[in-house]
Amino acid sequence: MSRRMGIIVALLVAALAAPVTAGEVVIVTSFPKELFETYKKAFEAKQPDTKVVIKQQQTNAGVTYLRETRAKPDADLFWVSSPDAFATLKTDGLLDRYTLPKDIATRIPAKIGAFPIHDPDGTFFGFAISGYGLMWNTPYMKAHRLPAPKEWTDLARPEYHGHLVISAPSRSGTTHLTVEVILQAYGWEKGWDLLLASGGNMGTITERSFGVPEAVISGQYGIGVVIDFFGLSAIASGYPIEFAYPSLTSVVPASVGIVKGAPNRKNAEAFVNYLLGDEGQRLLFSKEIGRLPVVPDLYAKAPKDYPNPFTMKLGGVDFDNKLSSARRNVVNALYDQLITFRHAELKAAWKAIYTAEAALAKAKEAGKDVAKAASLLGEARGLASRVPMDAKAAADKAVNIAFREKAELKSKLETEWDTFAKTNYGKARAIAEQAAAML
Repeated sequence: MSRRMGIIVALLVAALAAPVTAGEVVIVTSFPKELFETYKKAFEAKQPDTKVVIKQQQTNAGVTYLRETRAKPDADLFWVSSPDAFATLKTDGLLDRYTLPKDIATRIPAKIGAFPIHDPDGTFFGFAISGYGLMWNTPYMKAHRLPAPKEWTDLARPEYHGHLVISAPSRSGTTHLTVEVILQAYGWEKGWDLLLASGGNMGTITERSFGVPEAVISGQYGIGVVIDFFGLSAIASGYPIEFAYPSLTSVVPASVGIVKGAPNRKNAEAFVNYLLGDEGQRLLFSKEIGRLPVVPDLYAKAPKDYPNPFTMKLGGVDFDNKLSSARRNVVNALYDQLITFRHAELKAAWKAIYTAEAALAKAKEAGKDVAKAASLLGEARGLASRVPMDAKAAADKAVNIAFREKAELKSKLETEWDTFAKTNYGKARAIAEQAAAML
């Protein structure tokens, strides 16, 4: 045998003797374990030669991760609820185009309400419909004699002070969408009025979105601001939970997109097809997941009383994804500086306002002159509801880029906003206490 032939034979023997490495598909997702583990198990059973590898990160961190690894991507799919996160990744050129098989594509309508289910350019695809609303623990509400909430505006009710829970929008894509829904439903000024008043009513602000349903289910807090599947899955699992969509909300798709330069492209395509195929869509009905399929004809086989977004009157807000994406960084930073990081001061200010308002109501009923106290309380409310930036500035491209790149402008604005919040909340509390002392 020639030396060359010997080398070839040796290489063939080594190749045959080497262990076969199974294929994989690497997914960056913000979804809770109950959801991605269900799909991981089902997909691996369907395609046993492919291992599903999950990189669980909150939405904003996931976007940052794909940006930081764009030179040498190690993820294949991005899988989250936030449509504006996908819009951002598309703008950055971090998603690749894909054409769905015809038998899958023809079963899914182009839109839910006025919102496209898939990206028209094929860079991401809706796999579940998402609505945003309120879940509450019925024994908790009864024990504290609290009425059930119906609208976003209910979150500003004085009797809810300390009984609410939300996650920080900077750490949760679904909460960011809820904040944007409120801003788009009520307008920038009135929207922030509501966000600041409801922020003052929060018992706590969690770091992750699934910390909210956990707190409500356990009875730690009464009412949580959530994406619908947290409420629906809790109800399906038998917990004493109720859920409601406010009349002014938005119904948008949760999506999946193939990462540009995905190292396991074929496996990524197979996972997308599975998600949007019949078996993957039916999994959304399971009590562990409780989400709404994008295939309308599947609702005929849904569990009893399961909501159907294609027939229910949901929405009320035509969600502007471009606007949300344009100001995403600023809105999240504003919420953190005004509410998350100054929560104790904001909560104390609103407690003082509510206490003074209750005293004012009693004094007025007793026939006292409450004009001066009422004027002071109006001033206190104004201070506790003020936002340091208008809508136009919030959507400014240069400002948002600064927040993304941690520029000097970002640091300057955050310092200004923190001082603004601390000063205003301190003044609001002092003025409210002054008003109460007059009654």
